[in-house]
Amino acid sequence: MDLHEVSEQSLAIRRQYRKLERQLHGKEWTTEEDALAFLTDAGLVGRLTMAKEGRWPSEDEAMIGPKIGECVWWLAVLAERNGIGFEAAVEDFLRTRAAELQDS
Repeated sequence: MDLHEVSEQSLAIRRQYRKLERQLHGKEWTTEEDALAFLTDAGLVGRLTMAKEGRWPSEDEAMIGPKIGECVWWLAVLAERNGIGFEAAVEDFLRTRAAELQDS
């Protein structure tokens, strides 16, 4: 799956969650709430990584893969909510870093 497909599928799934939010709460989450959800999942990746290394107690170490995937999903959603192309943002970042490393 390429980054464009990741973005498209992420946004389609997020649209479904927005419907659920309207049903349950009468309104969709704000961009800030989406960002907080991402940060929560990113924090869980940190804890699960610590657990995998034996530095944090957890019975959910197997969740690290799905949580990393969920973080990528959130990043695609947050890019869209901020008017940024997900694919372009990732490609630009990687190209810039690769060029910086070649110059050093």
